[in-house]
Amino acid sequence: FACNAVNIGEVIVMNKISDDLQHKLASKSFEVVQTPLTEFLKAGGAAKCLTLRTTEPLIPDHHANVTIESRILQLEGHLLDAGIMNKALDVVVGNGGSFKVLNFTLGIERQSTSSAEVRVSAPSHEVMEEIMVQLIDLGAAARPQEICDVNTAVVAQDGVAPDDFYVSTIYPTEVRVSCEWVRVENQRMDAAIVVTEGAEGKTAKCTLLRDLKAGDRVMVGVEGIRTIRQAESREQRNSTQEFTFMGAGVSSERRVELTVEQIAWEMRKIRDQGGKVVVTAGPVVIHTGGAQHLSRLIRDGYVHALLGGNAIAVHDMEQAIMGTSLGVDMQKGIPVRGGHRHHLKIINLIRRHGSIAKAVSAGVLTKGVMYECVKNNVPFSLAGSIRDDGPLPDTEMDLIKAQEEYSRLIQGADMILMLSSMLHSIGVGNMTPAGVKMVCVDINPAVVTKLSDRGSVESVGIVTDVGLFLSLLTQQLDKLTRPLVETV
Repeated sequence: FACNAVNIGEVIVMNKISDDLQHKLASKSFEVVQTPLTEFLKAGGAAKCLTLRTTEPLIPDHHANVTIESRILQLEGHLLDAGIMNKALDVVVGNGGSFKVLNFTLGIERQSTSSAEVRVSAPSHEVMEEIMVQLIDLGAAARPQEICDVNTAVVAQDGVAPDDFYVSTIYPTEVRVSCEWVRVENQRMDAAIVVTEGAEGKTAKCTLLRDLKAGDRVMVGVEGIRTIRQAESREQRNSTQEFTFMGAGVSSERRVELTVEQIAWEMRKIRDQGGKVVVTAGPVVIHTGGAQHLSRLIRDGYVHALLGGNAIAVHDMEQAIMGTSLGVDMQKGIPVRGGHRHHLKIINLIRRHGSIAKAVSAGVLTKGVMYECVKNNVPFSLAGSIRDDGPLPDTEMDLIKAQEEYSRLIQGADMILMLSSMLHSIGVGNMTPAGVKMVCVDINPAVVTKLSDRGSVESVGIVTDVGLFLSLLTQQLDKLTRPLVETV
């Protein structure tokens, strides 16, 4: 452990050492500063592991004959215990830049936040831009006094952004408009930020490329932009960790019951507080016997919007009316003669009535997921695709309109359950801002990883059969409800 030391010129700071080693170092002209680090040695670390470098000088050979670009950035939050400071400095060095911490103010009390000013230098404008993009995602921003006028460019052609437009992320963002920070509305990833100034004030809004209009002012570059990372207390972070304690990584070996228990608590709390849960589901929910459980969730008020495709609605109604899903008897688990035609007969039946709601009114559809949506006034959106049979009258085959409807229905969501529908779930994930709890369930670990790995700590990935998951979820919700019923 003597090697775990800090060397500053001819001074070495380290743990308590033997007299022999101290004499050897002194003979080499080193001044040794010994400090007891017993508790840290128990964890395998010492002085070096407790050190945060505050300067990273330019490398003369590497940066020779280049114009150095420098900027002073501000960071604020739980910079040390949340690891933000280390991540920020690693970003700078990892991209070939250098830094010097000009000022660091440590939070004095337990709930206090820290702040820092860091001068970042880079050997080229391109390197600086790359560093800045990553630092913005960590919540860094240029000093306000250095940025006053908004950094925008005018859209010259409908649906086409300027070349250097800033691409938004899932995190809450603010932009500098005429010396003021303005919160960006409609936060989502992969959009441009349109800024307006008028009699009604200053606004900034995430806008998809297709919705840009000639004359719009769009944020370009990385100046005057910052993301807002919530400066949570330790109690808040612990609460978040309670939800995500199974979410670090994806494994099929974890006990699904433990995760389902926490999800059930969250859903119960959201429902009781008048919140909103959105479900994105694929036809596998029906094929695995999950229809009755999802129907129960809708009926009991745990689901406030349903997103999916043509298939989940078709096979749900096929099961409700004909007892099969993809032509397989759901009770016996065997194919039915002529069952491959059942889904087409269902599509034809619904088309004859004009819509799913009209089929419910006519008494043709009397149970199932879509029936419960209609009876309980839960809005749903079915996005079509090129492979859809029919489609159903309710299926939106215009992709743009379907995206807009999805986006509208997820607004204000507190939680989104993504149930075995990779493409629809990825689309929903791209529209969802940070802060919304997301539960991704699929039997394929690759799908869960893709949906969970959004950089958002609110995501939980569960590798399991979706029918089993829904069964466990309804059982757990029953356990939470039963004592209340008995008490009443």
